[in-house]
Amino acid sequence: MGKINVLDKHIADLIAAGEVVERPASAIKELIENSIDAGATAVTVEIRNGGVTYLRVTDNGCGIAREDVPVAFLSHATSKIAGKDDLRAIGTLGFRGEALASIAAVARVEMLTRTADELAGTRYGIEGGREQYCEDAGCAEGTTIVVRDLFYNTPARMKFLKKDITEGNAVAAVVDKEALAHPEVSFRFLRDGRETLRTPGDGNLKSAVYAVFGREFTESLIPLDYELNGVKAFGFISSPAAARPNRSMQNFFINGRYVKTRTAMVALEEAFKGSLMVGKVPACVLHLTVPLEAVDVNVHPSKIEVRFLNERPIFDAVYHGVKAALNVGDKPHILKLADSAVQPKKRETPPMQMRFSAPLPKQKTEPEKPVHIVPTVREQPIPTVPKAVPAMSFHAAVKAPDIEFSEEEPAAKPLKPSQPPVSEKSEKVPEPEPQYTAEPEPAVPEEKPERLIGEAFGTYILLERGDDIIFVDKHAAHERLLYEKLKAQSGESDRQLLLEPVSVTLSKDEYSAVLESLDICAKAGFEIEDFGMGTVLVRTAPMILGGNGVAEAVMEIAGYLASNKTDLTTEKVDWLYHNIACRAAVKAGDPASSRELIDLVHRAEREGVRYCPHGRPVFFILTRKELERQFGRIQ
Repeated sequence: MGKINVLDKHIADLIAAGEVVERPASAIKELIENSIDAGATAVTVEIRNGGVTYLRVTDNGCGIAREDVPVAFLSHATSKIAGKDDLRAIGTLGFRGEALASIAAVARVEMLTRTADELAGTRYGIEGGREQYCEDAGCAEGTTIVVRDLFYNTPARMKFLKKDITEGNAVAAVVDKEALAHPEVSFRFLRDGRETLRTPGDGNLKSAVYAVFGREFTESLIPLDYELNGVKAFGFISSPAAARPNRSMQNFFINGRYVKTRTAMVALEEAFKGSLMVGKVPACVLHLTVPLEAVDVNVHPSKIEVRFLNERPIFDAVYHGVKAALNVGDKPHILKLADSAVQPKKRETPPMQMRFSAPLPKQKTEPEKPVHIVPTVREQPIPTVPKAVPAMSFHAAVKAPDIEFSEEEPAAKPLKPSQPPVSEKSEKVPEPEPQYTAEPEPAVPEEKPERLIGEAFGTYILLERGDDIIFVDKHAAHERLLYEKLKAQSGESDRQLLLEPVSVTLSKDEYSAVLESLDICAKAGFEIEDFGMGTVLVRTAPMILGGNGVAEAVMEIAGYLASNKTDLTTEKVDWLYHNIACRAAVKAGDPASSRELIDLVHRAEREGVRYCPHGRPVFFILTRKELERQFGRIQ
């Protein structure tokens, strides 16, 4: 007896439906695209419980004739293509004829539709691929499709669905993309009875961007309109100052279809090279109009991936279009001063003399309490009392004078016991070694004389100790120290209440991931609350961040949480500690005093720091013997 069986049609439909309908968002996408292909100018989407129990799409398109309604739910039934030649230039969003059949195979579906020349509409019901009724009904021109109990007959797929809030955010992301792809269509999105999106449908892309992402994101955009070699690029790119830590806000559209294209993405980022900080990427809402025969959208059932006949025209149009837009729209930021700063009040006393400037003429009328002005180097009288010089950077090119006079006290001061008088015969006052004013620190375990040599490339500390030279990466050492401190606090990290909450606009996937991980963010010191429409408010942040870069830190955290689909809570918290420590640590090139550099080395030694949280070494030692061997002094 043969082992190969022909599957029942119903089972085959269930298998095929899994390729098109993966989750409620997939069904919404297919239904919206059908509405747009039908010429709709207004589309309303409503979901309940993330779209699992109820979703509805209503449009004012051309509708479906009574005799075509049952046929529309058959597999591979479509009005958009007729032969194989039509596949060479697909101009519609849908073309396979699988959407309605796939949705009807795994849900309870009801359709209400009417064309312009029909007096009565049609009400049609189908469950699990089996027709239930087809009757007259009163309805407006257009089509309404209601889908209930998605995957009710496929429990294996049902158990892989996420929480309602996650599925709902995925639907919201689809509606956002369709609204950006078709600004000429007015979209309305209802979620559990509450309207969360409404676009004007006036054909202005900026209006759609404003409705989807809000004012803050829209104000940071630069318009782009460029055409080259038959490819037209138009839309908006973010200014370099508004760059983001990940690509979640890069939106590309080919002939009105949202797609993921590496060609356009690389062209965009190449055009921004030299204008962005390392680790930042631009955001965009970029439309490309390409000849239909030059692009193939029949690559994947989701129709998000496309292939180009020739990628060079696409790359060139995006690259040169972005360059041209940056040249025109990337204007320098102008700092607006307050009125009091622009027009300072007149001072009753003469202004303070600037250092290294010519002496001011003596005023006839002296104030009641004269101000002792710091003299310039040329004006300094013979010093009578040497004072300790503040700690200076080891790489300073010019030494400051050994003394200075206070503005509040006369130059002559009583000698301190630790300061011996200076002989009048002294030709030169010896410069004291750099000294601390802070409290003495514990002695270094290894009792060897040490001397700070300096700092190489603004990054590496060089400390001479005995016969060794210690090289320390200051950023890596500081980052590890902060990371260990955060881990030791274990969720009770010092946090600060922000003077004003920081609003952060996220993609819908990131937005959903953050809302699902509020407890994890709280362990890292971030108090975040939902502000709606893809925006969150940050009210508290870790103290070590100092209030700077809060929005960028939350963006990075959101991107990580969205990409990390597993529920490894410990791993997520550990990554958050890494991120915060890296942001708060001193950076390469940041100025630091000699005291700070030495203190950082001693702290790293006391705590046994060897590697940064990313695994890079913190220090290494070059012995005198090895150095002399390099110079040929010894063998």
